[in-house]
Amino acid sequence: MRFLHAADIHLDSPLQGLERYPGAPLEALRGATRRAFVNLVELALAESVDLLLLAGDLYDGDWKDYNTGLFFIAQIQRLHAAGIPVCLIAGNHDAASQITRTLRLPDNVHVFATERPETRRFETLGVAVHGQGFATRAVTTDLSRAYPPPLPGLFNIGLLHTSLDGRPGHAPYAPCRLEALRSHGYDYWALGHVHAREVLAESPWIVFPGNLQGRHIRECGAKGATLVEVDASGRVCLTPHALDVVRWHLLSVEIEGCSDLDAVHARIGRALERLVDQSEGRLLAVRLALSGATALDAWLRAEHEQLVNDCRGLASVHGDRLWLEQVRLQTRPQTRAVEADETLGGLLAAIETLELDPEALARLAEGFEPLAARLPAGLRRGEDDPTDPAVLRACLDDVRALLRARLLESDPR
Repeated sequence: MRFLHAADIHLDSPLQGLERYPGAPLEALRGATRRAFVNLVELALAESVDLLLLAGDLYDGDWKDYNTGLFFIAQIQRLHAAGIPVCLIAGNHDAASQITRTLRLPDNVHVFATERPETRRFETLGVAVHGQGFATRAVTTDLSRAYPPPLPGLFNIGLLHTSLDGRPGHAPYAPCRLEALRSHGYDYWALGHVHAREVLAESPWIVFPGNLQGRHIRECGAKGATLVEVDASGRVCLTPHALDVVRWHLLSVEIEGCSDLDAVHARIGRALERLVDQSEGRLLAVRLALSGATALDAWLRAEHEQLVNDCRGLASVHGDRLWLEQVRLQTRPQTRAVEADETLGGLLAAIETLELDPEALARLAEGFEPLAARLPAGLRRGEDDPTDPAVLRACLDDVRALLRARLLESDPR
């Protein structure tokens, strides 16, 4: 018996804010979730799986028309034609969708109830799938506690959308304890909600497959689904399959020891080339970070726009296989230069004092409120919100670096 376990598809996720980046491949990025889902369906067909499990967040909240749902139905019809059933639970993003409640799905799809757990038997496969979807966007109770006991003689699968005991960057929805899942008596827990792949236990198997397609720089690396094979003795074998069509990557390049810009460019060019060689034909969305103590630090910061243009030129060699999202500087000046400048030392000490005083940082954030009120909505949230003390705290490193650049400026050309 073989089944595919996937979660967090987020079909047609809007990927907001891309317009801020010049040259961003908008069409490729915004179509990535659909193309990744096509890859999932094609994998199911190629592997002749017996069952497809979708552990929540198929959609990305409410949508304005039926196009997303019609796309999903068209792909699921391909599985229906091949006799592959689909088990689906609603996650927190699915619960926000109004249109999905009236969408007629093919007969091979079983959507689990949201009021209480239910069980779907597949007698010919020797499988029982137990699951419950989200009735509302924010489910804060432990749904797993009400899941029924395992059915004797069958391979029991628990389908659950959960934050488990908490994961960074994920809302604490349907929380539960790992030990409670382990002791429930099921053979496999097919989890969703957490976007990083994790195998939490092997006896029984408790697995987050991760999301199907990375959508931003915080979702780096390979994304896809997990193929599960169960032999006649009940032994389970897991194989992750990368299905993403755009891969986000944080590329750190150490430039310590580079004496001029030509050396920096050469090092960046080699790093990008290695990355493209490993991409297996996928579009790479790369955030480049330069690091290390260097005599070029001041110039790089003073001429950051020129640096970005140079890096985009290096990336353009690879055509539409690579998009450079951002270039960030994590370099620092060589220690002797900093120690020799008393003015710079005093300013850096003042910044360090501000870092250690949360109340002062909060007052500074309040001072930006009149400015924030005049900014576009997209610049008033997340990592761009000037009224968030945490954002300002993160900016202090850039302020420190800018001061070094201005006071220790030199030209490496």
